[in-house]
Amino acid sequence: MNLPKELRYSEEHEWVKEEGGNVRIGITDFAQSELGDIVFVELPEAGDTIEKDEPFGSVESVKTVSELYAPLSGKVVEVNENLEDSPELVNEEPYEGAWMIVVEPSNEADKEELMSAEEYQEMVEED
Repeated sequence: MNLPKELRYSEEHEWVKEEGGNVRIGITDFAQSELGDIVFVELPEAGDTIEKDEPFGSVESVKTVSELYAPLSGKVVEVNENLEDSPELVNEEPYEGAWMIVVEPSNEADKEELMSAEEYQEMVEED
């Protein structure tokens, strides 16, 4: 399982990368491997507001449809349009080309609740 140490992780299997004042969000390598082949990704629009622990989109695989849960609250400032035509990027490169949204956080404290790579790995191994 690939777990970049510089990222933070949520219990719902999203990763968060800090970039200046904003954060880039995607799903983890573990999540995409559990889902199987991704065939469709539904994401919010730029300008939308997302709320921590609330669904902000979904991914559809050949097995199931899974909600994406916001790891923090904020305003969506960018959406990865490439996933509309190439949802398979989520399987191929979950931490690079398959980022989902960039968010301007509204509550800095939300970041403190995210897990380190080590904490996330422990959580996954317990399941």
